[in-house]
Amino acid sequence: MRYLPTHDPAVVDILERELERQRSGLEMIASENFVSLAVLEALGSVLTNKYSEGYPGNRYYGGNEFIDQAESLAIDRAQQLFGAEHVNVQPLSGAPANIAVYSALLQPGDTVLGMDLSHGGHLTHGHPVTWMAKLFNFVRYKTDPATGLIDYDQVRELAKAHRPKLILVGYSAYSREIDYGTFKTIADEVGALTMADIAHIAGLIAAKLMNNPVALFDVVTTTTHKTLRGPRGGMILCREQHAKAIDKAVFPGFQGGPHENNIAAKAVAFKEALEPSFKDYGREVMKNAKALEQAFRAGGITVCFKQTDNHLLLLDVTSVGLSGKQAQDLLDSVGITVNKNMIPDDQRKPMDPSGIRIGTPALTTRGFTEADMIAIGEMIVKVLRSPNNESVQHQARTLVKELTAAHPLYPGLAYS
Repeated sequence: MRYLPTHDPAVVDILERELERQRSGLEMIASENFVSLAVLEALGSVLTNKYSEGYPGNRYYGGNEFIDQAESLAIDRAQQLFGAEHVNVQPLSGAPANIAVYSALLQPGDTVLGMDLSHGGHLTHGHPVTWMAKLFNFVRYKTDPATGLIDYDQVRELAKAHRPKLILVGYSAYSREIDYGTFKTIADEVGALTMADIAHIAGLIAAKLMNNPVALFDVVTTTTHKTLRGPRGGMILCREQHAKAIDKAVFPGFQGGPHENNIAAKAVAFKEALEPSFKDYGREVMKNAKALEQAFRAGGITVCFKQTDNHLLLLDVTSVGLSGKQAQDLLDSVGITVNKNMIPDDQRKPMDPSGIRIGTPALTTRGFTEADMIAIGEMIVKVLRSPNNESVQHQARTLVKELTAAHPLYPGLAYS
């Protein structure tokens, strides 16, 4: 039975229009995905009604016996997926998870060695505009323009010069594999703790298609959406020796009552990720990204970091005479959603940078194949190279309509 249509038509109207936007467009933002109907159902469950401050078996409120079961199930499944000694599934998102780790492992003034934002890092890895940058001393390493890989020699030099308390690995726009072993060796050389933020690639790691830092590193954080294809939320995986500090930093240090409906949805997504079909999904995500790379190379668009080893591509669109914002707006006008993004050592401003970031997780969830990606990539090139050509834009809208019709999203779902 549906209650919203009569209870709140205004919200129903918004939901229906957003559902249509998702169905009728090509969602190519690398950090977005489509959850299963089962995950959606868990998100809308009665677990949203319960306060459950604390952890399974140790709550501040009564009546949590079934909440404890749901959270414990999510923890157990996450441990199976990643081989983690300890898991905290309560962080509300990736940024709070990262902040909780800093709180658990660092003291104000400590030095953190992390990745430069313009080279693919994340705001929470120490960008000067963030609150964390006022508390900790962040030093940033970059990639090697000759290889497109992280400059591990620079990492070692910076580590020896600054003696960081924590070495942080992870990214939001970097398209290559990471050598966690080298990072661990460098950290051991200078006596640093290790942290990996795998928010973007957690699903590919869970599918055993990319290197897994969990066994090597002290702490690993991730979101549960993106390639892991779960609800929007965060998670911390760590060695047992850090478990008490991590848990205390999340609650009561940084958060209050956890969102147990979201945690139940995480459990559902983790079950899905444990299924053999999820590995097939991950493989297709990566194949689709390589197909896009092929199309962009053929179209003369610069691929940052030389190539992609994961689910995303960072493109320098100044190579076709556009800014990142211009490219984003142009593609959005034909039904292709991407995001503007800084490129390495970008000389433009963050709100109108030189690049765009494109990913394949969401379209792969809809069943898009490599052939589809080639067609999409070629059309993106045509649109970007002919920004004022209405005929090309019409062709693009027609292709988007044909492809989305061939790969329907949530058939049968309705809010009205």
